[in-house]
Amino acid sequence: MSTADTHVEHHYLHRAGWLRAAVLGANDGLVSTASLLMGVSASSAGDSETLMVAGLAALVAGAMSMAAGEFVSVSSQADVERVDEAIERAALEAHPEAELDELSGIYEARGVEPALAKEVARQLMAHDALDAHLRDELGLTDTTAARPLQAAAMSGVAFGTGAALPLAVAGLAPASVAPGAIAGSAVVGMILLGVVSGRAGGKVEPKSVLRLVGWGVAAMAITWLVGAAV
Repeated sequence: MSTADTHVEHHYLHRAGWLRAAVLGANDGLVSTASLLMGVSASSAGDSETLMVAGLAALVAGAMSMAAGEFVSVSSQADVERVDEAIERAALEAHPEAELDELSGIYEARGVEPALAKEVARQLMAHDALDAHLRDELGLTDTTAARPLQAAAMSGVAFGTGAALPLAVAGLAPASVAPGAIAGSAVVGMILLGVVSGRAGGKVEPKSVLRLVGWGVAAMAITWLVGAAV
């Protein structure tokens, strides 16, 4: 059995698009909802009913906002990709030899000998010229392509999932201990999010988890102080 038959690499780049949207959505849902609930609970209006209404409104509005924002922003990226693809297609039709030289120059810059670089470029363009230029000139591949619907759905669902934890705690905890319970559940949720997202990305980085928790705690503390002040 050859080495090629036994050597298998597991990469995670194909998860980058949805993982980014999921982590952003879940963290935003968790931190923003917990911060809102703590701010409301610190004010004189912080009874259980008010907390639930405010938290539920934050969950629904936040999930819709995240989904819409992701769809619009990633759609803008997709629009740019389509424009660049059209530009490249037109250049290939109008100036094929110049495009061949451009592609071979890219391979030369990466360390391929000029004659071999020219031959590689020629063969790749004969197979699929547009794909070769999109990949090696612009860095556009199926793996990294913008997917607006995927990003929107993942962000909206993730936000709602993240927001559900502090909202559930706010509904179950007595008003007297609600701020502490909400803060504690949010910290636990952020730690779990950091670990889960790290494992999905291939490696759990303690400093990434600490960074996530640190910023989340800061957001909750500031919002609580503002609620207490007003």
